[in-house]
Amino acid sequence: MAEHSEESKIEQMVEKIKDELQGDTSSHDLDNEKSGASSSSSIKAKIYRLFGREQPVHKVLGGGKTADVFLWRDKKATSMVLGGATAVWVFFELMEYHLLTLVCHGLILTLAILFLYSNASTFINKSPPRIPEVSIPEDLAVKVARSLRYEINRSLAVLREIALGRDLKKFLAVIAGLWLVSVLGSCCNFLTLFYIVFVLMHTVPFLYEKYEDKVDAFAEKAMVEIKKQYTVFDAKVLSKIPRGPLKDKKH
Repeated sequence: MAEHSEESKIEQMVEKIKDELQGDTSSHDLDNEKSGASSSSSIKAKIYRLFGREQPVHKVLGGGKTADVFLWRDKKATSMVLGGATAVWVFFELMEYHLLTLVCHGLILTLAILFLYSNASTFINKSPPRIPEVSIPEDLAVKVARSLRYEINRSLAVLREIALGRDLKKFLAVIAGLWLVSVLGSCCNFLTLFYIVFVLMHTVPFLYEKYEDKVDAFAEKAMVEIKKQYTVFDAKVLSKIPRGPLKDKKH
């Protein structure tokens, strides 16, 4: 009996030791997992993203059907949109048809068909066509006006800050953008330029999402080089240009 009790005590001690060892290993594994997760999260946090974005491209574009069209996730809708835009560009640019002429001819044809059908319905004993009343809702008009007002005011505020000489980088960026637009405007007309921008909006986001890691890595190197060149240019040229006051004088 004494030997049996001693054996049972020894077995209990062995089981306790095993449980403690398993607890230590599990806690060690949890610590490793946490440290691995923290290191992976820190690595992800250090990854450079173009324009400092923190969300996927789909969410940056607003999500929903619009983002699906831009990223070719709804290939049928994207093909229809690009096909329609291409048809409009060919119709107006290559066939030299004018927008005002097209609108007037379309209205003439539609009104003539409806007028003739309404008068002919009395002779063929059919009810005249039901033409719905179309009107712009007041809420929609107010929302559009408010959004336009906000964007115009923001643009005017940015132009004012640039004119006061408070942000040299923004000034150079705006000048470069306007110069680029002027060069493109001299090469093609507004319709062709609008069509090119429209096509780029439906191709560049798709290609960027597909090759975003390579593009972000290249953009990071380019930004480092641009900052170096800007530092040299600032030290040699911009620092010698007299600037306006940083703050408005308080009277």
